[in-house]
Amino acid sequence: MRQKLIVGNWKMHGSRASVNALIADIRQGIAIVKTTQVAVCPPVIFLGDVEALLKGTPIAWGAQNLCDQPSGAYTGEISADMLREFGCRYVIVGHSERRALYGEGDVLVARKYALAVKSGLIPIFCVGELLAEREAGQTEAVVARQLDAVLNHSGVTALQQGVVAYEPVWAIGTGKTATPEQAQQVHAFIRERVARHDATIGAGLQILYGGSVKAANAAELFRMPDIDGGLIGGASLNAVEFLAICQAAG
Repeated sequence: MRQKLIVGNWKMHGSRASVNALIADIRQGIAIVKTTQVAVCPPVIFLGDVEALLKGTPIAWGAQNLCDQPSGAYTGEISADMLREFGCRYVIVGHSERRALYGEGDVLVARKYALAVKSGLIPIFCVGELLAEREAGQTEAVVARQLDAVLNHSGVTALQQGVVAYEPVWAIGTGKTATPEQAQQVHAFIRERVARHDATIGAGLQILYGGSVKAANAAELFRMPDIDGGLIGGASLNAVEFLAICQAAG
């Protein structure tokens, strides 16, 4: 059976003081979360603080991005090995904000995914469509194109070592949320597409939903058979809300 996973993506929020306070509150309440995997992805500059605060707890941590090269003259970039040195377990790749704001295309995302796997990190691979693409009936075509970039680059076995996160772009930070049925339809499509290559890998793949997940709608989303947890944005910056989401997943 696939275990539920909840990952907090803090994006470019926080200070050393607020990170310390948030982690302290999450640590205090995490005992209520019995069967769910939990991780947080802070801004990379706070990874040292988060490592120190979370070491020895059941909460994992990760980064929001990595370079597609192992090392070298890439000013401003962070390598997979650097992330591993700070105890990262996860790294987000292909988030819609990286795709839209910084021009990261499918080929670059596939290279990042491959390097994360090679380096021993678990990539959280984001896919999802724009509002115009959904309204044009192109959701499955867009998600298939994004997914196939990784399948074509690394093969289906690489998905055994990663997580997929379906994040409809129109629902990220907008307050809009895909209905559980809409989300389930795309999650089932992703699982079936992977299963065409390998039925066992498709059945075991963790697929998270992201897009304005809150404590109020989490349980309904997580009851869907192919939704294995969430990649949580704004709600992960509030310990009470984030812990409620984690509890809903369990």
